[in-house]
Amino acid sequence: MKDNIVKDKSFDFAIRIVKLYQYLSSNKKEFILSKQLLRSGTSIGAMIREAEHAESKSDFIHKFAIAQKEANEVVYWLELLKATDYLNEKEFETIYNDAITILKLITSILKTSKNQLVSK
Repeated sequence: MKDNIVKDKSFDFAIRIVKLYQYLSSNKKEFILSKQLLRSGTSIGAMIREAEHAESKSDFIHKFAIAQKEANEVVYWLELLKATDYLNEKEFETIYNDAITILKLITSILKTSKNQLVSK
């Protein structure tokens, strides 16, 4: 079976987001921002999974566009958590870099898919 990098990375990322949520809510007693991060961070992989069984190329693009929006939202929540000192530089850096990597992958897949749709 062929590896699906974006599927694997988004699942691993969701695990990290769940663990970060647990840390923020139990250790930092931060519930609002971390819940938003949890929702958007786990939604990325869910939308990618939905796209696997899209009904059409347009549906696939739509699902990936939602995943892209969710990934961009994650970047926002992470930046806000760092700016408000809920995350230190070390805690922020690696998960932020992972979010940017996933966002770039999704954006690339979207661009390719849209080009394929137009060229048909």
